[in-house]
Amino acid sequence: MGDTIEPLNNIRRRTAEHMLMSKAVSPHAITAVDVDYENVERARRPLREQFHDDEGFSLTYLPFISRAVVDALADFPHMNASVGEGELIVHHYVNLSIAVDLEFQGLLAPVVKGADGKRLRAIARDIHDLAGRARSKKLAPDDLSGGTFTLSNSGSFGTFMVVPIINQPQAGILSVDGVKRRPVVVVLPDGSESIAIHSVGNLTLSWDHRAFDGAYAAAFMARVKEIIETRDWTTEL
Repeated sequence: MGDTIEPLNNIRRRTAEHMLMSKAVSPHAITAVDVDYENVERARRPLREQFHDDEGFSLTYLPFISRAVVDALADFPHMNASVGEGELIVHHYVNLSIAVDLEFQGLLAPVVKGADGKRLRAIARDIHDLAGRARSKKLAPDDLSGGTFTLSNSGSFGTFMVVPIINQPQAGILSVDGVKRRPVVVVLPDGSESIAIHSVGNLTLSWDHRAFDGAYAAAFMARVKEIIETRDWTTEL
């Protein structure tokens, strides 16, 4: 019975300040799509054990999504931008911030530098390395600077839809939600339709309405979805 007073730790206070500032300065809007990951599964399933043996960590959906986002940003450069005073600063490189939970004590967003020059396996290594160093408090200041777009991953908890707060001064942040086996309609080679069981999950984009409008955000998300669902991922692995 009664109350316990727990002072906010330093990272919790700094996270709170950053989130409050973001909501105050950015008119947040969201766009969500459902994604069929069966194409990813076809590449991932046969290589999961070998990948773990080679790299020392598991091959999750996040590197595939990261790789798709990087390529989609090339097609939609205003998404890969920072919002300034009356201006949009468009970045011609991708530094991908990855939000990392610190055992429920706060968040850090270390940065995969030069992600646009890396293939899937290299991105997976960088994400694993940065997340591990974030949780063991071994990040350098440079690891947290220079991000141009952010991914937030709650999918391991089976979330349906998380609406993240923009990582200022970036123009967008993408939430990766839980992937589950679900019945879907598939088109057969003869044009007829059938029901199959695929791995499906949501991606949710929070974006700054000062930077662009809903059609641009929707087109970006459609491109991310298309890449995930149609790319030959075996060539990346």
